[in-house]
Amino acid sequence: MSEPKPIPDAVPDALAALPGAGPAVAAKLRALGIEREIDLLFHRPLRYEDRTRITPIGRLRPQGVFQIEGRVTHQEVRQTRKRSLLVVLEDDSGQVVLRFFNFYPGQRRLYAVGNRLRCYGEVRFGPEGYEMAHPQCRVIGDSPPPLPTHLSPIYPTTAGLGQQKLGDCIDRALAGLAEGRLEMADVLGRPAGLPSLHDALAAVHRPSTDAALDSLIEGLHPAVKRLSLEELAAHHLALARLNRARARQNAQALRDSSGLVGKMLAGFPFEPTGAQKRVMAEIGKDLAGTRPMRRLLQGDVGSGKTLVAAAAAAQAIGAGAQVAIVAPTEILAEQHLRNFGEWFEPLGITPVWLAGKVTGKKRAAALQALADGAPLAVGTHALFQPGVDFAGLRLIIVDEQHRFGVDQRLALAAKGSAGRRVPHQLMMTATPIPRTLAMTAYAGLEVSVIDELPPGRKPVTTALIDEARRPEVIERIRVALADGRQAYWVCPLIEESDQLEAEAAETTAAELEHQLAGFSVGLIHGRMKPKDKQAMMDAFCAGEIRLLVATTVIEVGVDVANASLMIIENAERLGLSQLHQLRGRVGRGSDKSACVLMYKPPLGQIARERLRVMRETTDGFRIAERDLELRGPGEVLGKRQTGMLRFRIADLARDADLVPKIPNLVNRLDKTAASTLIERWIGHSERFADV
Repeated sequence: MSEPKPIPDAVPDALAALPGAGPAVAAKLRALGIEREIDLLFHRPLRYEDRTRITPIGRLRPQGVFQIEGRVTHQEVRQTRKRSLLVVLEDDSGQVVLRFFNFYPGQRRLYAVGNRLRCYGEVRFGPEGYEMAHPQCRVIGDSPPPLPTHLSPIYPTTAGLGQQKLGDCIDRALAGLAEGRLEMADVLGRPAGLPSLHDALAAVHRPSTDAALDSLIEGLHPAVKRLSLEELAAHHLALARLNRARARQNAQALRDSSGLVGKMLAGFPFEPTGAQKRVMAEIGKDLAGTRPMRRLLQGDVGSGKTLVAAAAAAQAIGAGAQVAIVAPTEILAEQHLRNFGEWFEPLGITPVWLAGKVTGKKRAAALQALADGAPLAVGTHALFQPGVDFAGLRLIIVDEQHRFGVDQRLALAAKGSAGRRVPHQLMMTATPIPRTLAMTAYAGLEVSVIDELPPGRKPVTTALIDEARRPEVIERIRVALADGRQAYWVCPLIEESDQLEAEAAETTAAELEHQLAGFSVGLIHGRMKPKDKQAMMDAFCAGEIRLLVATTVIEVGVDVANASLMIIENAERLGLSQLHQLRGRVGRGSDKSACVLMYKPPLGQIARERLRVMRETTDGFRIAERDLELRGPGEVLGKRQTGMLRFRIADLARDADLVPKIPNLVNRLDKTAASTLIERWIGHSERFADV
């Protein structure tokens, strides 16, 4: 039975046709998961800035974020430990220094003496007095442009796509919606007293100056709830169709006739925990049957999920099948490559490595090996791509599965499918999800939980410290480094682009290198080349780097036993689950470990409660349950993983109160409306057809 044609929302190739866009911008938008013009409307802002007013320079105060206007009266390049550009900006009330650690000749011309600038940024007290580090500036001349009448949204973006260009594209999509050029049928109307679809989009992208900002950012605002409800309904419909189709599928029974699992486990220097053995048995039973396994494996940080996955892989390989292990980042995938290589190479099995950075002859050799039946593949989303063929893929293991979209997982599964035969799938996450919520979100999946940590793991002590006590924290790091230990300093600054986030981390690294003279300080962020990132991690693992300054790129896949101190700056900006993941990077050795959560007061109620929970418990499942109760932006779905979003707006922890409303809501829809929602939020609705 075929599905009715959905009501069209947009022309699929409309991105490149947008005025001022073109193929290059369209490619950058696709890197953000934006394939069509309507997708721009569902690209939710990270935060908002109030650029509706100008603050006199004489009224600036440290730790605040301000918009100022003034004329450049001085410019110089200062060469200290790190080269920087200093620009003095004055108005009638005073002066402030603009400091840039990364600058280009064009920027020096922009900040030439005599130019009138409008700047926006955070004020700090530095060596020259009040400073703004890397403010956003524009030349305004003597006739400044009018100030906006609404709050300015700041969107997640990607390298090469500036905030201005992305905002212009979203502005045009909003205008198209208002003018009727961009059709988007409101098939749900105003459910549960929430706003209409069009009103919700306007409130999210163009909030008034008196809008409830905290509720918009936290996702508690009725406008965000309205969009979340529709997205949840679309996923519910898509999963229901998939489950009906899966009921008619079968898989190859994988029985370990060669005893490979036993041989692999015999090489381990330790005995698996009771929880690991229980989950191995559950997975082993699934793999031995002809009903396709679709199992979600949850385990707290450090609980030993990788060993369980290795046992599943060994069972499949022992049955003569191919196995693919995929992870969302190269750092995590490379860790799997090292672990699986260490465990399987003594058994005569060498993993085939495939990631975006594997090119030329190495890529050709990897593709040929997989086509010839190499038993074990490890890689990133490169394993999904066209041109990657498997001889007999029968088991797919997806780590941090919530960072991959439904569509991506289908693409990998298709590589092991033939007719109604499909591969078994094991999906893992270190992000604990309450069981009932997991069953709702991942309908049709069995859930296994490793609820026991290996013996010898010591709990991590967590402290909350006001940013004003930063010098004390730096002194604590000095003592730890002098004692031979290593430390992380995480800068999760939610900036408007990867570039500015990287610059913020670079600024912090330069400051710490100066303050911790005598100790080697490293830096890692998302804009680094993969080989440079790996070289930095290798140096940290080898102990050559004592303090590693990083963005949240180290959230998963980093395991350094000697690192016993974790500093998280601006901790109040992160969700509970992401904080828990970051804290899990320490406490992996025999030394007593600590995590310092530095926050910037004043704290909102939800942020204060999150930090309190982190201080009181290290139990990931308790944290997940509390996240659910708080309705905070629990990072269950990995919001910032560009191009790999599970949901665009909905958050299962935050929006749990909406989930029970979904069945009654979708039952009232006809098939055309259902197909419209699937096409709008997920795309390729024909792949979810009930056929």
